[in-house]
Amino acid sequence: MSRIAWLDMLRGYALLCIMLNHMPLGWLRQFTLGNFAVFDAAELFVLLSGFLVGLVWIKVEAQDGRRTAQWRFLRRAAQVWLALVIGGVLLALLSRGLFALGLNHTAIWSEYARWIVTYPLPYIGTLALLWMQPNLLDVLALYVILLGLAPVTVPMLLNRPLWFGAGSLALWLAAVPLNAALPNQRVEGGLLFNPFGWQMLFFAGVAMGAFRRRFMPALLRRAGWITALAAGVSLYSLGMAALWRLGPGGKRLADVMWNAVGVVDKWSLDGVRFAAIIAASWLVAVPCAPALAMMAGTRLGRAAALIGRGGLFSFVACVLLSVLGDALAMNPPGAGALRRICIDIWTIAALWLLSFLWMNRPGRRRQMPARA
Repeated sequence: MSRIAWLDMLRGYALLCIMLNHMPLGWLRQFTLGNFAVFDAAELFVLLSGFLVGLVWIKVEAQDGRRTAQWRFLRRAAQVWLALVIGGVLLALLSRGLFALGLNHTAIWSEYARWIVTYPLPYIGTLALLWMQPNLLDVLALYVILLGLAPVTVPMLLNRPLWFGAGSLALWLAAVPLNAALPNQRVEGGLLFNPFGWQMLFFAGVAMGAFRRRFMPALLRRAGWITALAAGVSLYSLGMAALWRLGPGGKRLADVMWNAVGVVDKWSLDGVRFAAIIAASWLVAVPCAPALAMMAGTRLGRAAALIGRGGLFSFVACVLLSVLGDALAMNPPGAGALRRICIDIWTIAALWLLSFLWMNRPGRRRQMPARA
């Protein structure tokens, strides 16, 4: 199926944000998404992934039947699981090598470097069983679960969208105790990215992709009101994220805005963050779509889109590069702004190059379908 260039560009931007956000001393991280909204690249990436699942499912089911679509996403879940295991091993080995060279880093937990050498088989086994999810790669465990259940859940969503939405909301409301009951390495129990909470954002994306042709005409007839509401939510989100930079007065106003909505928890997908990303998605898809299409045609837009099309490979690469960039920025200590900017630019260029090589590897089919 034909690709939407600006969606690939947004996926690439999300990956760049994830990479830069995981480099504590990075200079360019001040321009990532979380600086301008109450949500961050994680919400953007999960929503876009769900949207692509909806797009691809509808296309595959129409052409080849539901069974083919179900098998496709089972295979995709297996690929994500394999990427989690391989990525976890590479992450630990990279950390071990950096420590051996005397290059300290804080982007990931240092114990992984010890476990991969001292307990290699138990380390790999805990990764494979999802008992442990190394930080920076932990969102992949969420994808394994959501995609593994997609052959059952997506047909339910397509057949009974209102009932499915009610059930998804109920799971989200009970997400914290349900996640805590899951056996896991964490003292708190459960996964860091709470699957009972984040499923609501993922399936909201699936519904957007699957039902967009059915519902968009009706929504566009009320575009003025919806855009005004979405803009208001987005401005509030921007105020929460950015007003503190404007001095004591701005910080006081930001504190009032935060206190008005209460505790905003990322890991169980807080309602404030959910509302903010849904509002932003409307602005992106409707009033801002022409501008984003123009941006996707620029050199920078095409470069970001290439990274976005790299999918799992680009995600694992961005995680590994964030650890390497973190180590380069920390050693020797006291790096100035210019050096940190150069390291940031180097990691971005390296991610683009790796994505380019991956997308142009020998044997890859010239025309690839959109991947969820």
